[in-house]
Amino acid sequence: MAIVYVPTPLRRLTGGQARVEVQASTIRDLVEALEAQYPGVKARLVDEERGEIKRFINVFVNGEEIRALQGEETPLSENDEVSIIPAMAGGR
Repeated sequence: MAIVYVPTPLRRLTGGQARVEVQASTIRDLVEALEAQYPGVKARLVDEERGEIKRFINVFVNGEEIRALQGEETPLSENDEVSIIPAMAGGR
């Protein structure tokens, strides 16, 4: 199972868990599995119109951003670590 590190804004959907385990073969499958376990997660991560991860959400697999890999089709292995990082805004 892949280990998913959940950002603080999504933890209310995961019952406060900062880390969850999900069985998935790709990032797309991972999002669907998260949605099945924690309803509401997909709406926060995926742009409904485009069907892709929202542009202000960064997803990393073992430290590599999925946009530099195969996007939502990035394959996942048994012990991969997936980090979901919302982009920060603000400042001057």
